[in-house]
Amino acid sequence: MAATNQEQLNDLANRIARSTVAVIDTITTRGGFKGEELMTIGTLREQAIQVISLVDQLSPDNDSVETESKK
Repeated sequence: MAATNQEQLNDLANRIARSTVAVIDTITTRGGFKGEELMTIGTLREQAIQVISLVDQLSPDNDSVETESKK
């Protein structure tokens, strides 16, 4: 069965959000952001986490990977 446009959008948004979180976490670990950028970067990361959460809620059969880093 072909995926609908909404399913394709959900999948794409999910992949983008997960990649965004991974990139932000990697750059942060390497000290790649200036102090004045941290609020904006943190907001972007939280928005990505919200997208991941929403997509996971829409597709409960989707086995999600833990996205929150352990601190």
